Amino acid sequence: MLKGRVVPVTAAVVTAIGLIVGGALWWDGKQKYEGTDNAFVAADKASVTPQIEGHVAEVLVADNQPVQAGQVLVRIDAAELKARLEQAEANANALDAAVRGVDDKAALEQAMIAQKAAGVQSAHAQQKLAGAELQRYGALAGSGWVSSQRAQTASAAADQASAAVAQAQATLEAERRSAAALGSAREQTLAEAAAARAALDQVKLDLSHTEIRAPISGVVGARAVRPGQYVRPGGSLMSIVPLGDAYVVANFKETQVARLRIGQPVAIRADAFGGQTLTGRIDSFAPATGSEFALIPVENAVGNFTKIAQRVPVKIVIDSSSKLAGALRPGLSVEIKVDVRQNTGPSYAESGAPLAHYARRGETR
Repeated sequence: MLKGRVVPVTAAVVTAIGLIVGGALWWDGKQKYEGTDNAFVAADKASVTPQIEGHVAEVLVADNQPVQAGQVLVRIDAAELKARLEQAEANANALDAAVRGVDDKAALEQAMIAQKAAGVQSAHAQQKLAGAELQRYGALAGSGWVSSQRAQTASAAADQASAAVAQAQATLEAERRSAAALGSAREQTLAEAAAARAALDQVKLDLSHTEIRAPISGVVGARAVRPGQYVRPGGSLMSIVPLGDAYVVANFKETQVARLRIGQPVAIRADAFGGQTLTGRIDSFAPATGSEFALIPVENAVGNFTKIAQRVPVKIVIDSSSKLAGALRPGLSVEIKVDVRQNTGPSYAESGAPLAHYARRGETR
C-alpha cells in the first residue's frame, strides 16, 4: 500500500520541481531578453531600368548570378543612335564652320572700314585743296587776273570735293553698320552652334546608356528582360539584391520596445538554416508603427474600437563576422532574441529626439 502511494507522490514532486525550474528559467529569460518571431530579412535592393528606349541586343547575365557594381548587364541596339551621332557631329561641325565664316567676314569688314576711313581722309584732303583753289581763283578773278569761268570751275571743284566727303562718310557708316550686323549674326550662329553641340552631347549620352550597368554589387533577381525585347525608360529589367548588406526588420509589440536600446546585442535564428544562430545588434527604430505605413491606414476613431498592441519595426544589422551573414535572403522569416541587459545606447523614446539632446548627454548616434 505504501509502495503504491510512492509513485504518485514522486511524480507530483518531480512535476512541481519541473514547474518551479521552468518557471524560474522563464522568468529569468523574460528579465534578460525580449524576443519576437515577427521578423524578416530585408535588403536595399536596386531596380535596373533603362534610360533610353530600343531593342535589347544582348543580355549578359543569367538568373541568380552575382555581379559587381559597374558590370554591363544589358546592351541595347545602338545602330540608330550611331547614325544620329554622325548627323549631330556633321551639324555641329557645319555650325562651327559658319561661326568661322562670320569671323572671316568680320575681319574683312574691319579691313573695309579701314579702307573707307582712309577714303574719308582723302576726300577731306581734296575738299581742303579745292577750297584753297576756290579762294585763290576767286581773289584773282576779282582783280581781273583770271577769267570768271576759271573761278566757276574752281567753285564746282570745291562742291564736288564736299560731295565726295559726304559720300565717303556715308560709305564708311554703311560699312560700320554692316560690321555691327555681322556681330549680331555671329551671336546667332554661336547660339545655333551651342545648341548643336548640346544635341551632340545628348546623343553621346544616349549612346552611353545603351550599356546598362549594375548600380550596386549583388545577385541578379527577377530578371524580366530577354534579347529582342523592346524596352522603354523606367521599365524594370531586373533587380540587384546586395546579400552582403542584408539586415533584419523585427516587429516588436509596443509593450516590448521600452526595454530596447540601440546597440543591444541580438541573437538571430533562421528556419532556413536549421535554427543556427547569427549575431547582430539593434541599429535603429522606425519613426512610426507598421500600420501607419500601410496602403490603407487603420481608422481607430470608430464606435467599436478594440485596443490592439501595435507593432514597431526595429532595424537589426547583422555582424559581418557571423558565419552565415552573407547567406541570408530577403524575405526569410527569423526569430529574434535581444539581450536587454545592456542599456548604454539611446532608448526607443530617445531615438526620435533632436541631436542636441544627445549632445547634452555626451552621446553620439
